[in-house]
Amino acid sequence: MVWLALASAILSETGGTLALRMASQPGGSKKWFIGVGAGYLAAFTMLTITLNGGIALGVAYGIWAAAGVALTAICSRILFGEPLTKVMMLGIAMIIGGVMAIELGAQH
Repeated sequence: MVWLALASAILSETGGTLALRMASQPGGSKKWFIGVGAGYLAAFTMLTITLNGGIALGVAYGIWAAAGVALTAICSRILFGEPLTKVMMLGIAMIIGGVMAIELGAQH
């Protein structure tokens, strides 16, 4: 259940960030700020549930932040045509590796 809450936190934060991009585009509707607020409120609520469920702060925050960065970069490429270079993809792979190392280290 806590992993589902963490996944929800990641998706909510990514949605809020993408809504922020929509709101900030020239001619973009300011109504997107409702999505920004809702996304971040849901993300922090789900992250709190994750922490209350027993996942260590360093592990939960590391996974949340890293997955959010990776997912946002991929979605912004798909939705907004923003660059996603080989170097950026290498960075995403390194983030995943770092989060895995934190998770493995927390188990010992």
